[in-house]
Amino acid sequence: MTTDLIDEQEPSQHPYQQVAAQLRQQILDGTLAEGAKLPNHRSLASEFGVAVATLQRALADLQVEGFIKTTQRGTFVANAPTVASSGWDRISRVLRTGSVLGEGETAIVTAAELVVPPLYVSELFSLDDGDQVVRRQWHTGRGEQRLMLAVTWYPAEFAALVPDLLSTSRSKAAGLLRTVIERTGRRPVAGRDDVHSRDADAREANYLGVKVGSPILAGAHRLWDDDGVVEYGEWCLPYRSVIGYEYRFDAAPNA
Repeated sequence: MTTDLIDEQEPSQHPYQQVAAQLRQQILDGTLAEGAKLPNHRSLASEFGVAVATLQRALADLQVEGFIKTTQRGTFVANAPTVASSGWDRISRVLRTGSVLGEGETAIVTAAELVVPPLYVSELFSLDDGDQVVRRQWHTGRGEQRLMLAVTWYPAEFAALVPDLLSTSRSKAAGLLRTVIERTGRRPVAGRDDVHSRDADAREANYLGVKVGSPILAGAHRLWDDDGVVEYGEWCLPYRSVIGYEYRFDAAPNA
């Protein structure tokens, strides 16, 4: 899946889609916490400046997606929702807020080093034999919940411009992509995510808190500009996690 790296919401979206996108973003960022009760429909519609029917259509989408639930007591953010941030969600969040983490999330970096990468990574960065890249391994969580294990790779020359790429400090981990863009001048113009399901190996099971061989959702993303790949990442999520993407068509296909 390829998407332009833009921060603004698409103006062509229907108002109910814009409302759904804003609420979805607040839930993924943790601004709307798990179990939080939403205002009544009339108040929420007024807050977004839309008709009640438009608001209800947005909430219906979010309920189908698993972000919220409706009971006789009102509408609530789902407890321990199975919906997780996609690669696009995380990337847009760090560009928008300066942090890849949502509210209440923590990150632990277990490796940050210059290494000679596997052949497939070397080919992605168009390296010669023996050339190095920056490799960072980290995992995120919220309380006792394990959210994601990730490995991200960057061109070796970035380490001189962004020394924090070789730091395992928690305080320096959350906003690295934006720092990379600012200091290298390499702003990605497009990206691609590839996602598949498979069984967890011992390393993944340990970090995600699942049994070896448990099903997981695994993915990889690439961000690039005209000069090549800026960031390559591999990540995996515990089973029962669902990620979602929005996309649009620039033009209708020819009849």
